[in-house]
Amino acid sequence: MAVGVLAAAVPAEAASDGGAAVNALVRARLAEDAGDPAAALSALTSAASAAPDLPGLRGRILEQAIQAGDLIAARGAAAQLWANGERRFDAQLVLVVDAMKRSDWKGARAFLGGRPDKTGGDAIANLVTPALNSWIDVGAREKEPERHLIAALSRGRLEPTLALEAALVRVAAKQSTEGARLAADTVLSDRTSQLAALRLAATLDAAGQADAAKALRGRTAMAAGGREDPMLLLSGQPVTTARGGAAHWLGLLADGLARTPNGSPKLPLLFARSAYWLGDQDWTVRSALVEALDRNGQGRDAMALLADSRTAQPAALQMRHAELLAEAGDMASAVKLADAAARAEPVARSLLIRFADIARRANDPAAAERAYMGLEATLGDAPDDMSLRGSLLIARAELKLQAGDWDGAEPLMEKAVNLRPGDATILNFAGYSALERRKNVKQSLARIEAAWKAEPQSASITDSLGWAYFLTGRIDDAVPLLELAQRGEPGNAVIVEHLGDAYWQAGRRFQARYTWRAAALLAEADMAARIEAKLRDGLSAATTAP
Repeated sequence: MAVGVLAAAVPAEAASDGGAAVNALVRARLAEDAGDPAAALSALTSAASAAPDLPGLRGRILEQAIQAGDLIAARGAAAQLWANGERRFDAQLVLVVDAMKRSDWKGARAFLGGRPDKTGGDAIANLVTPALNSWIDVGAREKEPERHLIAALSRGRLEPTLALEAALVRVAAKQSTEGARLAADTVLSDRTSQLAALRLAATLDAAGQADAAKALRGRTAMAAGGREDPMLLLSGQPVTTARGGAAHWLGLLADGLARTPNGSPKLPLLFARSAYWLGDQDWTVRSALVEALDRNGQGRDAMALLADSRTAQPAALQMRHAELLAEAGDMASAVKLADAAARAEPVARSLLIRFADIARRANDPAAAERAYMGLEATLGDAPDDMSLRGSLLIARAELKLQAGDWDGAEPLMEKAVNLRPGDATILNFAGYSALERRKNVKQSLARIEAAWKAEPQSASITDSLGWAYFLTGRIDDAVPLLELAQRGEPGNAVIVEHLGDAYWQAGRRFQARYTWRAAALLAEADMAARIEAKLRDGLSAATTAP
């Protein structure tokens, strides 16, 4: 918004105050554009002091307060919007959360019913209202607090997460036997229901229903198929209060909405903030807020949230903190924190894999090797474990090759090939790694050909075979394969350079230079220098792609 437009929107009495409102609005817009909600909120508050009746101002204050995590400012803006008849959903949720935080159950219920949906078509309200009504009833010690969730179930197809939430409400309302019975009849059909089931299992344990909790955890593990979802690793805290129950539910919604492709980041952030205001020591809520902040471009706020904890955080959150540090460029701190998180008990393979990824990005082969060795120690003889073992051997071999240690890498690759002789990825890696070093050329070429026969649609394997033919002098066979690979991955600089080299050797010099120029646009420093030399002097042994 231009300064002139802002000035025109400010009432005359505000303009007479030295343009304070205009200046504040300009500062707010700049802060919003810079992704600094705290500064934007401060500036908008100043504008409101100078021009309290400026249209749309309270809504902007509310939005920035939510992003900044300022409940007091959010409550003030929401209350004014509500009093003026602007019954926005974000204002409603803030007012409900604030009332629940103060144990004002009557007020929370009034705000929750303050936006009647006569058609029943408000999808967001349908997600929020039944559960929050039930948790408000728990806080107010009403009879049958789960009735709102049960009614929501009866209006449509069975939703396992709603049924599990009803069971959780029953347990929190000191009806653990009834809660266990309802949970036993619920099918865990999706990820959200599995997350809800783990929270219910922890709550059943705390309520003395150990057998029901064990059975529910077993069903959850079976439904999850061994997947180590970070949220599944964080779902072991019991829910014992109305505020905790509402926080858990809003956190679940925030997590689910954040995973919606092409969705706005504002709605998951609203739910995650609301959940955190109610339960800041709930690990799933903290995780949901971290992801919502990161998705909203507030990565520094996400890191600050993970760095500022009153108690030691679980390993999954420590690992997420390490990943955010890596994204911010602090690789040394990221590796150190990831290493500590990966050593936590019980050992989680997913955390070791994430540690390895951070270590590789940090170019820390010693840390990556620790991660791979830790992973290998978790493996047994199951088919999935054997598959992962082969991948680990290749990953360790790649570290050796990067250090120039062919003698250390070769036995690892051979072991991987013997373990998984039909794996195209392993055959391609072993064959190409040897061929580019001119080792065991005949065997290497045979391995790459076998890999390509298994996965001819793979651009990287097609490139490997085409380049293998180039290196062995079969230029007429190399060119069509490299053209096919380039069509599959036109943005891959390595493939494009390979194709340019093959064109040159085939005598197609104009196409070679054109292709090298395309590769130069994609290349990093070392490759760019090599391509520049080829464009100037033509292909030579010294400038042929490795």
